[in-house]
Order: sequence, then C-alpha cells, then structure tokens
Amino acid sequence: MTIRPKLKLPCILALITLFAVNLAGCAEKNASRVLQSGKNAPEGTTVLAVYEAWFGEGDHIDVGYSCHDKVVLSKQVEQAQNMGITGFVVDWYGTSKPFIDGSFASLQQVAADKNFKVALMYDEIEDDASHMTENAISHLDYAYQNYIGPNAPSHGAYLTYEGRPMIFVWPRGGKTDWARVREHLNSWAQPPLLIYKDEPSKYSDLFDGRYAWIHAGKAGFKPDGSDWGEDYLQNFYSKMTSQNTNKIIVGAAWAGFDDSRASWSENRYMDHRCGKTLEETLHYPRRYFSSSNPLPFLLIATWNDHEEGTAIERGIAKVPPSKHSQSLNCNGD
Repeated sequence: MTIRPKLKLPCILALITLFAVNLAGCAEKNASRVLQSGKNAPEGTTVLAVYEAWFGEGDHIDVGYSCHDKVVLSKQVEQAQNMGITGFVVDWYGTSKPFIDGSFASLQQVAADKNFKVALMYDEIEDDASHMTENAISHLDYAYQNYIGPNAPSHGAYLTYEGRPMIFVWPRGGKTDWARVREHLNSWAQPPLLIYKDEPSKYSDLFDGRYAWIHAGKAGFKPDGSDWGEDYLQNFYSKMTSQNTNKIIVGAAWAGFDDSRASWSENRYMDHRCGKTLEETLHYPRRYFSSSNPLPFLLIATWNDHEEGTAIERGIAKVPPSKHSQSLNCNGD
C-alpha cells in the first residue's frame, strides 16, 4: 500500500502534546492546556516519528523494555496510531548491528498486522571510510531482500510514496559515493526515494528529498535551553519551498533536547517548556503550507530517544532523571 499525504491533522497536535510528557519534569496535567489556541498544522500531511531500536541490548540506558519484545512493540504502535502517527522511521545500521536489525524485523511484522508503516533511516557506516560506499550498497541490498522488495516477508508495511519505497539517510562524514549507490539502487524493481538530512552534500542533486532535524539557531544551544530552533526551521522551510520545488520536503517537530543522560553528551539542552517547544515546532509549517498545498511529511524527532531527551512516548517510568529535571516549573499557566 502506498502512503500518500492525505492524513488530516486537526486532532493530532492535541493528542501528541497530551501524551508528550516531559520526562525532565513537566507535569502531565499541564500538557492538555498547551493547544488551546486553535492553531493546527496544515491538513494533508503524513506524520512519522523516528524510532530508536537499540533499547534492551545493554549498550544504552535501561528504559524498562526491549525493542525485541513484540508485546512492547505492539503497544508502541497502538499508542503512536492514537496520536495520529502513521509510521516509524527506524535508525538502522544494516547488518553491522544485529540487535537493531532484529528489532526492525520484529517491528515490521507488528506493523504489518496493524496497518502501520515503517521505514529505514540508514546510518552510514564509518568504521572504514574506504568501504563506506560498498557498505551502503551491501546493507541496502540486504534491506531490499528482507524488508523492502516484493519478496520480503512483510514488505507491505514498508513506507512508500507514489509507489516507491522511502529510505532516509543519516550522513557521517560525506565519504559515501552516493552517485555509485544511486546507480546501483536504480536497478531495483522499485528504485527507492532517498531522503537526505538537511546538510550540505556534493551529491545533493541525486537525493529525492530532505528532512529537517533538531537544531538550535546559528549561535547553537543556549545554556538555559531557551533557543527552541525557530531560526533553523525558518531557514529550512524557506530554502526548501523557494529553491527545491522538485524535492520531497520532510519537516520536523520536536519536544526538546537534553543529552545529559547520553554517554556521548555534549551538554546540549533545549527546554521542553512544558510542551510549548513541541507545540511551536508542530505549528511552524503553517507559515509555508496549507490544505491546498500540504507539507508532504512531518517527522517527529523522536518517538523514544530518551538519552537525548527528545522522546514523546508516554508511560516510561524507568528513565533516569537528567540534570535539568529539577529546573522546570510547569505548574503555572
């Protein structure tokens, strides 16, 4: 089944905000008040969410569940559907990380039973820069055989747009020769649409679209977390609507950012502002799109990255507090 951008969103924002409990301290009772302004994202947009499939393998914090548990996956899919989310875009490293690959296989099986969609965000393998191109071709061929192509067991659950599968790309260092990869992927029965992160690439013309990501303004993250990314979103949407009319535009929304729980922390912080950061990033596309000219896709970053403080999934009590947990006061109006 091909996903086309036709999902109506009047209730989605309220539902997402209602369940996007700020794990850093915002009270759930305040979340329901966030969207009383009546503003909504444009109708006709397909809502997706980034999914991290590594929890349970031991290399990341313990959030109380395993991404291999189909009961957990089923509940997460149902919860996402209740929020108006159509599919998960899974951060994926090919066969180099078997646990995550196994999580994706299980998630796709669950999605197939629940009329939900999944897609891959291929995270470039940078262990050996001289082999990044060969790695990309090998891993994506594996994905075609097992998840995307017509002979894949649950291929009907894979996200497509106008009949073509969508593959998101998370770049690492720019060493992959995407011209070679693109030429190879064109041999597939249904060549994929490659959606690249919003950053410079000498292969820009080869990608079919761009997706936005969590960014503060030009000055970077502020110590008090007050920069919620407005300047970045303005730049992204202005650029994409004026210069790249032939590209698929994938907007982004986020609840906040706080990487203090992560082993790779750079002390980056964007305040959730008791749901207002999510509200404003969700609303921002209205400045550029309407029901007659819809934003094709909106990517929620993220569903469950608890280590970087972006998760919107609810009911996770085991996530350890961050250093900003005590700094928020959401009891006022």
